[in-house]
Amino acid sequence: MHAVVSKRDLLRVLARCQGVADKKSTMPVLGNVLVEARKSGELGLAATDLYLAVSGSIPGQVDRVGSVAVGARDFFERVKMMPEGNITLTMQGDGAVTMRAQGQPRRYTLKGLPGSEFPVVPQPGEGAQPMSLATQTFADLIAKTQFSIATDDTRPHLNSALFQWEGDRVRMVTTDGHRLSKLEIVVPQRDGSASMLIPLKGIQELRRLCDEAASEGVSSISVVQSGNSAFFRVPNLQLSVKLVEVQFPPYAQVIPQSTQHKVVAPRALLADALKAVSLAASERTGGIKLSLNGNVMTFASESPESGEGFDEVPVEYGGAPLTVGFNSKYLLDVLNAIGQTDVVLGVSGELDPATLQPDSPPEGFDYLTVIMPMRI
Repeated sequence: MHAVVSKRDLLRVLARCQGVADKKSTMPVLGNVLVEARKSGELGLAATDLYLAVSGSIPGQVDRVGSVAVGARDFFERVKMMPEGNITLTMQGDGAVTMRAQGQPRRYTLKGLPGSEFPVVPQPGEGAQPMSLATQTFADLIAKTQFSIATDDTRPHLNSALFQWEGDRVRMVTTDGHRLSKLEIVVPQRDGSASMLIPLKGIQELRRLCDEAASEGVSSISVVQSGNSAFFRVPNLQLSVKLVEVQFPPYAQVIPQSTQHKVVAPRALLADALKAVSLAASERTGGIKLSLNGNVMTFASESPESGEGFDEVPVEYGGAPLTVGFNSKYLLDVLNAIGQTDVVLGVSGELDPATLQPDSPPEGFDYLTVIMPMRI
């Protein structure tokens, strides 16, 4: 193998690959990235942990084809340290790869494995139909729901996000058993059909893919559901995710049809007061008391270790006095995700689920969170 490529192009794809490579696996090859010089004049790169896979290609000058698997992190760190410009990659007879900076003395040699030992990277099946979704839409779906995915991977039905596409509507729902987030967006002039349960690690990589695509001006992402995998593609880069094959909780049953009381509050003031009072909350539970009396919402917290905290915010409320306990982090996560100026808090009683949503969302943008109260 002998190829010349741009450091910038190589680093961009390699950054995605080394994030997926499994450095702790009992299969050493999974800690590697596959480097493949092709007849087409491209350099292909791929990494997988057998659940996620990233593959991409960059233009280059290929004088001799071949493939090799090298340590993902070692390769990434060395490419970062190369001078700007072109890099020459040469595979020796013993499988080692030499990297040279063109016109500079700097070089590295990395030990490698034959490319044939690397696992086959999944591809969509024949006949699988791609769908196109705006990059910003996908980014919004993830950013406004990711925080309520359970981090416990022994509960796969909660350690994942439900993504659904029905006609001109896309939806993402997440829950960790204590809270639920749902965002539904109308996508005019687009039509799709999909239902997939994407694991948390896949959501994290997909968010990075969306952020990078948006920064490079990529307006849409291709989505393909094929068998038990989903494929997300932008120019020169593809992320494949093995989907979770369990039943997602019946989320519609968790969402209250209505709440007895409605509170309209300024989001920024609410978040600031809540963050301040949470400093004095119990480190174990994060519990705070939210009280409503007239047009005032008060927050109070106390803990044996740190004492007490208190603050209040003016709101629009016409119901009877009410006090409800909440985990402060759950409320803050939602307030940080909502971009609008005012929010609407729906409450019924001290043990009833509460809802939180933007007061005046854009047309075709339906965002709702449900938060279970706690005894304090």
